[in-house]
Amino acid sequence: MFKKSKKLVVVSCLSIILLARISTSQAEAPTAGSSSDPVITKSYFDQNTLSEAKVKEIVASAIAANSGSGQNGSGSNGGTGVTPAANMKVVQLKNGQTLYAGAGAEFIVRTGKVLAVSKDGNGIPDVTGGKDLPAGTEVALNHLLIFPTEGRGIQVSPKNDADVYVMVRGGYLVLNADGSTAE
Repeated sequence: MFKKSKKLVVVSCLSIILLARISTSQAEAPTAGSSSDPVITKSYFDQNTLSEAKVKEIVASAIAANSGSGQNGSGSNGGTGVTPAANMKVVQLKNGQTLYAGAGAEFIVRTGKVLAVSKDGNGIPDVTGGKDLPAGTEVALNHLLIFPTEGRGIQVSPKNDADVYVMVRGGYLVLNADGSTAE
């Protein structure tokens, strides 16, 4: 008799555990169409999402709107002589040349040796190095320089023995050693 009651207790416990699991799994399933499991139709999805072609069209029009003419350094920006440019451009400098930045321009020197230039005595913010470069300081390669105002730039170092390539975003002006405009 003791064996029958022991079996009955074990079977009862297993039944309770099984029922508890079944009720728990049903309670966790979200209701279709509720805020935790929203249902939408294909037509709603198609009307409220962008196709790949539409995304490409939007990007192309935005690029076209931001790019302009006169990005070769010879144009002008309100009579300042500094060329406006929205996109990154690679500029090659020759010995004796100075690359002046427009307000808000960014430079990254990729190759060669260049020196910081400043007409007003203030330095150039080297964002990568976390310091201000005073005039005459050699600029480290691959460092981002930001120019808050015009009148600052970089010039090819007299010690330079390699091609100088600079990535430029924003307005700039390239001057030769004699003060004439290059490019």
